[in-house]
Amino acid sequence: MTQTWKQNHTVFLTIAGLLAWIIPGAGHFALGEKRRAFTIGITIVLTFLIGLYVGSVGVIDPIGAKPWYAAQLMNSPAVFFLGRIGATGNYPVYGRPNEIGQIFTSIAGLLNLLCIVNAVYMAHQQAVGKTGA
Repeated sequence: MTQTWKQNHTVFLTIAGLLAWIIPGAGHFALGEKRRAFTIGITIVLTFLIGLYVGSVGVIDPIGAKPWYAAQLMNSPAVFFLGRIGATGNYPVYGRPNEIGQIFTSIAGLLNLLCIVNAVYMAHQQAVGKTGA
């Protein structure tokens, strides 16, 4: 394998992973897996939105719930901005809605993490299949 192939391969995998993180399903869409991309996108976005609906934007708490926030951040970089809004304290949420909202939004993030890994793996398989390396 040449050095150029390794560099191009790394860039290709990085792009697939970043696309999958920025917009759930976009990494698969870029790889030509349109039906899979649509299923992933709809599932993850709806799960995340249900969590926000149940618990409000206050469930995204980068200060008081760091482990949950780490999982939620796997949804998209947009969660970072929602966390800034939630950190203002203007959206208090307590009790069961808080727990359920955190669980839904965190599960959506962890599901997206699995999809990111899958998109990178599929990109690797496509690159290796094309070159025969």
